[in-house]
Amino acid sequence: MNCPTRVLTRSAQALRAAAHHHQRALYSNVRFTGPPRRRGGKLIGFAAVFGTAAAGAYYYPRFVAERDSEEKVRPKAELEFEQARPTAASAEEYRDLLSSQHVQIKRSLEHPGVYAWGSNAGKVIDPESNEKYIKLPRRIAYFNDLLLRDLKLTSEFGAAVTEDGDLVQWGAGFSQTDPKPSVTLRGKDLAKIEVSADRIIALSRGGNVYSVPASRNDVEGGVKLDERKSGWSLWSPSGKAAVNFRDLTPPGLGWGEHVTDVKSGLEHALILTSKGRVFAVASSASSYPSKGQMGIPGLSWDTRPAGAYDQPQEINELSGFRIAQIAAGDYHSVVLDKAGRIFAWGDNAFGQLGFDSEGVPVNHVPNMVATNQLYAKSGLVANVTSIAAGGVNTFFTVDAKPPSTKQFGNATPSKAMPRATSDLWAAGQGTYGTLGTGRWTHVSTAPTKVKGLSGLYEFDEGRNEMRPIKVKGLEIGTTHCSAVMDNVTSSNAASKKSANETDWGSDVLFWGGNEHYQLGTGKRTNMNSPVYIGPLEAGDADAQTGRKGEVHRMCLTPKQTARLGVDGKGRKATLEQRVVCGRYVSGVYSAV
Repeated sequence: MNCPTRVLTRSAQALRAAAHHHQRALYSNVRFTGPPRRRGGKLIGFAAVFGTAAAGAYYYPRFVAERDSEEKVRPKAELEFEQARPTAASAEEYRDLLSSQHVQIKRSLEHPGVYAWGSNAGKVIDPESNEKYIKLPRRIAYFNDLLLRDLKLTSEFGAAVTEDGDLVQWGAGFSQTDPKPSVTLRGKDLAKIEVSADRIIALSRGGNVYSVPASRNDVEGGVKLDERKSGWSLWSPSGKAAVNFRDLTPPGLGWGEHVTDVKSGLEHALILTSKGRVFAVASSASSYPSKGQMGIPGLSWDTRPAGAYDQPQEINELSGFRIAQIAAGDYHSVVLDKAGRIFAWGDNAFGQLGFDSEGVPVNHVPNMVATNQLYAKSGLVANVTSIAAGGVNTFFTVDAKPPSTKQFGNATPSKAMPRATSDLWAAGQGTYGTLGTGRWTHVSTAPTKVKGLSGLYEFDEGRNEMRPIKVKGLEIGTTHCSAVMDNVTSSNAASKKSANETDWGSDVLFWGGNEHYQLGTGKRTNMNSPVYIGPLEAGDADAQTGRKGEVHRMCLTPKQTARLGVDGKGRKATLEQRVVCGRYVSGVYSAV
């Protein structure tokens, strides 16, 4: 009985509304010139009653028809219940179900290797595939279950240092006919590598610097060095090197002084020694540095010193400053000294040096970046902790703290100072979003704070306190970047009693150009702010753990000592996962 009553009530309301509407229409056409006569009032009342009846006869059938139609079309609500997770047979399986990060860390120990994505035009990611782009992380099969000391990727060629210190090269830029990985330089105990436009700059654990061609024809051909001058060679008893390479170790180093780091742009490289001295060297065989990136005024191909074109030359303008870190973009250089001062030189067409050159696109000598002005209004004392460069961009991290009471003497500041913060700053071109500031900036006139990675905090349950989340490492490619965060991590859940405690790794974010799918999002949209991407082998891992449809982000395994292989039955090793951003290619590898 409730339903008919409700329908009749709605019908009566509809009739009254229709009558009121019709009555307003009638009144809108009537003009009153005086008091209505009695006869006229009867006529109007009759017209109103007639209009109401007519409206009811017109609207009521339509209302009933529309009501019936809606009841037929309207879908019936169905109850949905959360699907139960698969039953876990052990505590470890339960951890897998709880956390995708736990699965990622476990897989990195069971099957270490190299993942890459982005441009495959040079067959660097997948030598067997003709795909132009690899949109999501894919394993490079050659490196399955291998640990590496270092890895560098470009769209034309790749280079890696094995766990034993040998150099591996591959890609179409290495060999058009056989782009598969191949060991080239052996027996040098290499620790790290950098890449220029056409060569690989390698640093050995003993402090020697070598330059190796990127092309196999040049590696196997050309003039071989006579290594008998520097001692007997294990890999070449005859004295002649097995492959073509050049020795770029600075001569005349002081007692106990050795090379500690190298960084390379497209045409030049910087060499840092243990005493804080910096040398510059030409790192390409195809073009000589010409944009001031060597830091030596007046240097050009015509004015270069006698001898080898790629001989190391000390940057005398930095004499007196003990340099702690070095970085190199495509055509510019950046260094950080022990006191936290940044010096930059070279190409400044997009403001990548961190200051305005007043219309001069090239700085041939190191100039100081005014980082102290960045916190002048806040009252914080800034300390630059690290630098990074790549392409046409420069980044640096800052720990800013309130001044100590000694700086005020016995006086008390008039207002409470803000708490300490860890920030990331960027300079250069942001057309592709490479600055990470949320804007598409063409030229930088001064460093800009990357707010998405600045002033971050988290609660540390182990210490029962808040702690800042700093940037642990930066990788700067030609148009895109990556930051590994120093968040709290855990990698010993397997030894704990509770199955609810899982492993989790370091957060990693990407931003910048994505024209070759190098951000790993699976889409081609550039990102002007740091974003998370999906886990390595996300589809396979999610399918095994029943997580299909859920959103999870990539994490990197923190440095730890563990047994490799399934169920930890392999050899023992100390490793961590690292990110690499190169020319239109990104990668993750297991590093020792």
